Amino acid sequence: MKALRNVLGKLGPGLITGAADDDPSGIATYSQAGARFGYGMLWSLVFTLPLMTAIQVVSARIGYVSGRGLAANMKRAFPRPVLLGLVALLLAANTLNIAADIAAMAAAVRLLAGGSVHLYALAFGIASVLMQVFLCYDSYVRWLKWLTLALLAYVGVVAVLGLDWVDVLRRTLHPQLRWDRDTLLMVVALFGTTISPYLFFWQAGQEVEDLRGRTAGKALSSAQVHAHLHRIKVDTHIGMGFSNGIAFCIMLAAAATLHQAGVRDIETSAQAVQALRPIAGEHAALLFSLGIIGTGLLAVPVLAGSAGYAVAEVAGWRDSLDLKLERGEGRGFYAVIAVATLGGVALCFAPMDPVRQLFWSAVFNGITAVPIMAAMMVLATRPAVMGPHVIGRKLRVLGWVATGVMALTVLALAMA
Repeated sequence: MKALRNVLGKLGPGLITGAADDDPSGIATYSQAGARFGYGMLWSLVFTLPLMTAIQVVSARIGYVSGRGLAANMKRAFPRPVLLGLVALLLAANTLNIAADIAAMAAAVRLLAGGSVHLYALAFGIASVLMQVFLCYDSYVRWLKWLTLALLAYVGVVAVLGLDWVDVLRRTLHPQLRWDRDTLLMVVALFGTTISPYLFFWQAGQEVEDLRGRTAGKALSSAQVHAHLHRIKVDTHIGMGFSNGIAFCIMLAAAATLHQAGVRDIETSAQAVQALRPIAGEHAALLFSLGIIGTGLLAVPVLAGSAGYAVAEVAGWRDSLDLKLERGEGRGFYAVIAVATLGGVALCFAPMDPVRQLFWSAVFNGITAVPIMAAMMVLATRPAVMGPHVIGRKLRVLGWVATGVMALTVLALAMA
């Protein structure tokens, strides 16, 4: 346990970003894909791993090398209407995602204790805002890392089911699918929940904060920059590998249990719980709820924080989770976080099933990601932004492939 604690302590924004990627929206979407398509969508998580890793490394490099967040760099590089359009898309996607995540957390609590979903949603929203404003992010995120380990239960399910792994591998690499509108909609949702816009802004912002803390205004040597870029690469690979590995197990567990039992459409949290029954039995609801609540508490600050970074950078405000509101610091930054979070809470009162809300937030993320990814790739290849550290050929190819794949998938859905 001590060794694991030391390893987790050394990892940075990449691990947190990867863990936040398996938020309630992701859990619901992966479960829905497994229940509806069986093994047919497992290929998407293998396919997206190098693409999501590349685009996250790009976002982190932009933040660290330039010393500015994505929106601040976009402000310098693009016309104002383009900048405002990209930030508006991010805000809309983040608010919808926050609403879906908080609604899922509230439904998870009701699954255990009964009561009012709306009351729980309001409590989660207020608690999230207060934690971000008044607590040091690093201190409470250490505890949230441990809550996300509840997701390892899905790994346990896969381990005890006695699956034919040759068959799993064959059906992962050679899926049998009908490419109709429902299939394309699921692919956009999976891509959107795996390669999400808020993660780009968050990781770039965290690298900027890390840079400020390490340098205290002093210039870095070339060797120090290269060493940190290597750390970013390793950290991000581990974080994204953890994220997609867990996602693969969630989808596989749902395919091997729910799909095989004839449950092809998950409409409630109680149905999603059934995927954990082979290992958790009567404690499946508790384990499922811990995973949803833990990842939600981790993801909502990331969603709201990325919105705060983007708006503050556009407006020219100070932006840092280390700012102290009681000293009059970061009022604009924290106001955006509060509005995005509580706006999400307000959407929880809309008459929509939480599971479907989670799914559609993933679809919207997939659509929103396309122009933001294109803007990031332009920034990462400009010497005016990156100096001598523009991204190399391999990262450039993977980044543009990721952008192109997302764009083609959204276009195919629009034409279906």
